[in-house]
Amino acid sequence: MRVDVLTIFPDYLAPLDLSLIGRARRQGLLDLRVHDLREHTHDRHRTVDDTPYGGGAGMVMRPEPWGETLDAVVASGAGVPHLLVPSPAGERFTQAMARRLAGEPWLAFACGRYEGIDERVLEDAADRMPVTPVSLGDYVLNGGEVAVLAVVEAVARLLPGVVGNAESLVEESHEDGLLEYPVYTKPSSWRGRDVPPVLLSGDHGAIARWRHEQRLTRTGARRPDLLPPSAGLLADGLDIVVATRGDLPELLVLQWACWVGEGRSAGSFDIPPLAETLDDLVGSLDGWTTWVVRSAGRLVAAVRGRMSTDDRRTWETGRLMVAPDLAGRGIGRALLAHSESAAPAGTTRYWVNTGARSERNLRIYRKAGYRLQAGEGRYPGTVDLVKRAD
Repeated sequence: MRVDVLTIFPDYLAPLDLSLIGRARRQGLLDLRVHDLREHTHDRHRTVDDTPYGGGAGMVMRPEPWGETLDAVVASGAGVPHLLVPSPAGERFTQAMARRLAGEPWLAFACGRYEGIDERVLEDAADRMPVTPVSLGDYVLNGGEVAVLAVVEAVARLLPGVVGNAESLVEESHEDGLLEYPVYTKPSSWRGRDVPPVLLSGDHGAIARWRHEQRLTRTGARRPDLLPPSAGLLADGLDIVVATRGDLPELLVLQWACWVGEGRSAGSFDIPPLAETLDDLVGSLDGWTTWVVRSAGRLVAAVRGRMSTDDRRTWETGRLMVAPDLAGRGIGRALLAHSESAAPAGTTRYWVNTGARSERNLRIYRKAGYRLQAGEGRYPGTVDLVKRAD
């Protein structure tokens, strides 16, 4: 990636020679160039500002140095950059924007000072390149350089090879809309404060659940504006209700979303959940009892159950699904248990079916007490699992 910074204070950008960003520059992962606007002035005082038309306090940056500097930057490369203008009147800079910008080949930053840049500069630039005013937040700085330091670091660290352990980028704050969970290291006890026992347990499932709960708690306390209505949904206290015909359009969309990954794992998307139509779901209400879960009006999970048509002592559970963004919270296990609890008296075993390559599903069912049956399952590419009813 190439980055050009236009400023009257080139030394302000010196920190970009340090740490990971500086190493990325030395390794050729980031081509960062700083341009002094004053080199494109033509008076002995190297003037870059003047009084505002219409009166008012402060000074405005003149268009000529900006125009000439931008001309020189554009002429030095192939194509045109995306020009970002730090401004309290700009679009809020977020992690999502950082990810978008990290996918672009060439960025340029216009560091304003005083009361800002003559608006004609941005209008002229917009005729030949994308222009986006960007704000770090609802406050005012003396100039754009501080914002550029923050934005360049946030974007550059997402470039391949800049951060040594790429996995560390996945669980950071804001990557999925939540703040990061608290972290701990050795010693396990310090000044009377102990590391949470779950982190020392070796139970990876329990650790994952604890971390997710901590992220929700921290986000709710510090940034409640980031929480979607369904973010706090956990297995405890689910409102599981019988589905109606009115639920089926949403249920079909959820089914597609949940089984795309299954099709990818199976190497074929020609599987029943992806082939079903709305009419098929309507027909299924006659033979199955389908339950759904909603959160803030959104249908987020479902399951269905019935007595086997071949063996009236076997209870079948099918179409167990949880919205992908809510996976890992125990909702699927709760729905499976709910289906089993609906089996009538006299039931001797429970039955489920899943893809032969669906490792995650197989782990969940085994943990719930199901055992793999020999041979291929009811449908091509699947396996059957059964559990004795208590």
